[in-house]
Amino acid sequence: MPLTVTQLTDRLIASYARSGGINHLDGKNLPSKQAIADITVDLLRLLFPGFFDEKLIHSSEIKVETAALIDTVLGSLEDEVYKSLEYRPPEEYSKKADLRHVAHTLTLGFLDSLPRVRELLQTDVEAAYTGDPAALSKEEVIVAYPCIEAIAVQRLAHQLYLDHVPLIPRIMTEWAHARTGMDLHPGAQIGTHFFVDHCTGTVIGETSIIGNHVKMYQGVGLVAKSLAAGQALRGLKRHPRIEDRVTIYAGATIMGGDTVVGEGSTIGANVFLTNSVPANSLVVQEDANVKVMKKKDRTQKGGAEFQI
Repeated sequence: MPLTVTQLTDRLIASYARSGGINHLDGKNLPSKQAIADITVDLLRLLFPGFFDEKLIHSSEIKVETAALIDTVLGSLEDEVYKSLEYRPPEEYSKKADLRHVAHTLTLGFLDSLPRVRELLQTDVEAAYTGDPAALSKEEVIVAYPCIEAIAVQRLAHQLYLDHVPLIPRIMTEWAHARTGMDLHPGAQIGTHFFVDHCTGTVIGETSIIGNHVKMYQGVGLVAKSLAAGQALRGLKRHPRIEDRVTIYAGATIMGGDTVVGEGSTIGANVFLTNSVPANSLVVQEDANVKVMKKKDRTQKGGAEFQI
């Protein structure tokens, strides 16, 4: 006989008992992923007025519209920050702290950082426009380049990360990761004028430090050498430092917390780098040889192509 709904329910409930994975049943709740996604979109609307809105914004209405949006974000983000703090209160707050008040204060401070985040993002937009001959305008960069959206979300999440807000920063950057293909950890320190051309496949780990005027191409990874020690590595410097005015071409992987790429250096495509390089270095991959030959006549036999 086919299974009934009751039997299916009983089996699933039994798996809950065996494996867990329930979001604080009968108690505290984790932040809502959907709520964080909605808040992130509203934050992008505050960073880039008009670019993430369907309707036109008149100059006479921008103050009222901005105030209303800030008020909405303040209330909704404060609720999610409170959930995060209940889940794992940062060590600097005593157990007797009023976490609702802490959440309110942290959220206000975060919103106060938005003008500074906007200033940083303007340098990223400038870097993308000046560095990409295909860009028609800075407006196109904002509205169409996924790297700008991913970097904007990372810069927002980084502010919450610095305030030791659990969970929410990572939810924000993973939301952007799914949308853009760029995996930027909220803990990474990123300087001004940051541009990742094409951006897909970029991975930047938690303890990465990136200087000013750094340009990357698709598929670049700033990663740890090994994670075999697991949680014992928490809090340690695991990812590289990239100094100012460095260019890293497609597919390059740079590994290790002690690895420093010196100022003004260029890292070629597909380089696998585990050691530091001095300033103004050119690092290229020489192991793989590309051979160019003249095409030979070809024929078909048995449905497979072969040379004669």
